[in-house]
Amino acid sequence: MGDSPDDTEGLPWQTDDEAANPSAAELEAAGQNALFADTSAPPPAADPAPADAVVPASATAPATAPSADAAQPYRVLARKYRPQTFSELIGQEPMVRTLANAIKRDRLAHAFLMTGVRGVGKTSTARLIAKALNCIGPDGLGGPTIDPCGVCEPCRAIAEGRHIDVIEMDAASNTGVDDVREIIEAVRYAAVSARYKIYIIDEVHMLSRNAFNALLKTLEEPPPHVKFLFATTEVEKLPVTVLSRTQRFDLRRIPAELLQDHFASVCRQEGVEAEPEALHMIASAAEGSVRDGLSILDQAIAHADLDTDGKVTAARVRDMLGLADKGAQRRLFACMLEGDAKGLMAALAEQYALGVEPLALMRGLMDLTNRITVEQVGGSGADAPTAEERAAIEGWAGRLAAGQLHRLWQLLLKGYEEVRSAPDPLVAAQMALLRTLHAGEMPDPGSLVKKLEELAANGLSASAPSVSAEDAGAAAPVAQYDWARLVDQIEARHLHLGTRVRMQVRPIAIEQGKLTYTQAAGFTDDLSPELRQALLDVTGSRWEVERVDGEAAAGAQPTLVERDEAARADAAERLRAHPLVQATLAAFPDAEMLDDDEQGTRNWSKSA
Repeated sequence: MGDSPDDTEGLPWQTDDEAANPSAAELEAAGQNALFADTSAPPPAADPAPADAVVPASATAPATAPSADAAQPYRVLARKYRPQTFSELIGQEPMVRTLANAIKRDRLAHAFLMTGVRGVGKTSTARLIAKALNCIGPDGLGGPTIDPCGVCEPCRAIAEGRHIDVIEMDAASNTGVDDVREIIEAVRYAAVSARYKIYIIDEVHMLSRNAFNALLKTLEEPPPHVKFLFATTEVEKLPVTVLSRTQRFDLRRIPAELLQDHFASVCRQEGVEAEPEALHMIASAAEGSVRDGLSILDQAIAHADLDTDGKVTAARVRDMLGLADKGAQRRLFACMLEGDAKGLMAALAEQYALGVEPLALMRGLMDLTNRITVEQVGGSGADAPTAEERAAIEGWAGRLAAGQLHRLWQLLLKGYEEVRSAPDPLVAAQMALLRTLHAGEMPDPGSLVKKLEELAANGLSASAPSVSAEDAGAAAPVAQYDWARLVDQIEARHLHLGTRVRMQVRPIAIEQGKLTYTQAAGFTDDLSPELRQALLDVTGSRWEVERVDGEAAAGAQPTLVERDEAARADAAERLRAHPLVQATLAAFPDAEMLDDDEQGTRNWSKSA
């Protein structure tokens, strides 16, 4: 027999030209096979390689086959690094310790409430609790544990959000009583495959009042196989009846130092290099929220220069966040303290030209003031990423007074509010900083009060009536107290007694709690009992009041009425001795000098 058709280049009845030129049908079939894989035809057999030939690994795999990571869409850092175990949950050690002890002692509550600001791990904690309660271990024989394995089917299903017995509900979009009624009906049925049926209700404060009331009975006495996990950022909106039925955990803000270390770890895992100062700024901007910080870090990595291999630098982060340069902040602060208004305006204009918002500038100065104050009282205010910044903060903390720093804070705080509400933030920032600069030249309120007290004391001693040398010894004890002021206070409460004291009492000595006096001539009634009670009323302490006569009364001061009369007489003599008055009396010999009280009582027509 002849060769089979497969062994020939063409059919017997075909000419060489027809065999060389395929038909249209063959061409179409070849095109279809090129576009779509021809599954009917077996793959061509490869030539056998020699036994000693080395085949490269790249030759055995398709050149165009995409990797598994390239086929997956990009996940942001906040989702990629969501905690999967309690050991990865940073900053919440007290809550983790409480849950661990509760699991070990089999004292698990039926409802948990996680509260705190955004991004501290409330929903992540609820999912971790769900994994801890339903974990069965790699061998399928484990029980509830604070360290879920993460490899068993319940752990993987809960992490992927597909477990049928872990129901996660958003209360912001399911607020009505009908949504809660579905939960009440479903809790009666046992869990399908897990140990516990768990309901995670996020933003639980968004439930309506009727929904809360409908949930109360089930929340108080749920079936043994049901656990409720609530998460909220506004715990004050929850009814007290709900709070009393749950075990509450207040998740803390994450400290900036812990956030910085966490972001550094994320950068190492991502293969990204970042400056410590840049991570410090991101941690400060996060305000205690891990999610906010990871979002900012994600943005900073995308914002980094490609020519520096994607390194996250402090300058780029500062430019991205609109923050002021730390060095520029210190220069601005120094201009304020030194009273350099021109330098202050130049530094402010320079920062504004670089794109720094006036509000961010004011906030940076307030933060610097706070850190100096904390460093002054022995805190950690000088924990700065650079040695230059630490030295500057420590220097200001040792040089500035506490009163200056507190006043500076109040002025900057008031300026911050003005800048935030002003139609032109730059102008408001200029005026606020100039006001702060000029207020620094004013004396401290405490020193001002001391100075006023000194002036008052000097003024009293200067205005005291002059006494002779022989009476100096007797006048010294009286000067210890302001007798006229004491009498004014007595007269304010006891009018009649005050008038009598002014006319009759001549003080000899006034000491602490003791008054020695004598009476003016012509007065014999004893004022000591009444005066003793009056001094107790006005001073709040008991006084020893003694009346003396004869030689013991030597050196007594005049009464207040006698003192006023002597002062008026002295003033009249000084006035009469004035050259103009003397010239007037010489020109008009019959002229008389009258007091103001006498002008309305004289009958001028009769005397004319």
